[in-house]
Amino acid sequence: MKVAIVTHFPQDPEAPHGGVEAVCVNLARWLGTFDDLDVHVVTLDRTVEAVSVSYRGRVAIHRLPGVKGHVLTTAIGKGRQRISRYLTALAPDVVHAHDTYGLMVKGLPIPRVFTVHGFIYGDTLVSGKKFAWLRSKIWRRVETSGWADQPHIISISPYVREQLTGIATGVIHDIDNPISERFFEIPRNERKGVILSAAVISPRKNTLTLIDAFAKLAAEGIDAELRLAGSVVEPCYGRLVEERISTHRLQNRVIMLGRISTDQVMKELSAASIFALVSLEENSPMGIEEAMAARVPVVTSNRCGMPYMVRHGETGFLVNPNDPDDISRRMKQLLEDDALQSKMGEKSRSIAKDRFHPAAVANRTREVYYDAVRNKQ
Repeated sequence: MKVAIVTHFPQDPEAPHGGVEAVCVNLARWLGTFDDLDVHVVTLDRTVEAVSVSYRGRVAIHRLPGVKGHVLTTAIGKGRQRISRYLTALAPDVVHAHDTYGLMVKGLPIPRVFTVHGFIYGDTLVSGKKFAWLRSKIWRRVETSGWADQPHIISISPYVREQLTGIATGVIHDIDNPISERFFEIPRNERKGVILSAAVISPRKNTLTLIDAFAKLAAEGIDAELRLAGSVVEPCYGRLVEERISTHRLQNRVIMLGRISTDQVMKELSAASIFALVSLEENSPMGIEEAMAARVPVVTSNRCGMPYMVRHGETGFLVNPNDPDDISRRMKQLLEDDALQSKMGEKSRSIAKDRFHPAAVANRTREVYYDAVRNKQ
């Protein structure tokens, strides 16, 4: 079976930028291990001026010249035209689109599978940007139209399935995102009191509230360190974060690592006592999956897709992302109870191996491809 995975794909597969790229790198590599699949990744790339085809193992990577313009206009305009023409010539048996590429394959007369990684309209609404409500409204109309067109949808979280109810007309398959198998091999070299948060610095990720919660720990005399691994995507918000750190006099205890490599993330997880992510909007964060595989208990928000990942009191704690006291209390509870940390960590890894290991995810995804081809719509 010839499979075309249409998605964002990094120049260096060892350094993906964002969750979608990481998912597709892991998925493509493992799908390429099946003898009955001929896997092709198709992506738009502004760094190339002509179509470039290379191989990574048994997987062919097709890079098409990127299109200048806004994400939305690219997805429904020239980007869509370029992708559609190329896929028609490539003639795969099934197309598997990810993220905004789902809009680019809309209506294509080939068996299609679409993975919903996020809700741009929801992310936009909590972005803190000017006219966010209006832009969110536009995105919602475009996204829901795209979902309704898809014959097969992979839902990475029950939260996604809930959002698709009454909109999607195709078959919905529940499959989690895959992470690299290397996260299951991370040794525990914990440095007591280290709290890691691997996420971009942005209003949606709610970095300021996490810092406020950490400040309460510090005020209680808890010996801890907060390590923020992620780039600043909005300079104004980044300056607010730096000011908040200074206001709390935490310059020596809050470490801004910036964007780091996968190897560095693994090293940070090895040393961490807690993984914290208090986002306002998420579907199924890769950071939580990776922390669970590495046996690190998680403190995360009690909304959106996060409650479907973390079992409150078993693998971590669910907290109100708008309540620094609640966040601080749960982090303190973990830092002061080594036995609880260890118990939660082991339980997390067991769950993660069944749900997030790339071999298991690739096998489930392969079954969806066969289902799509057998039941052409």
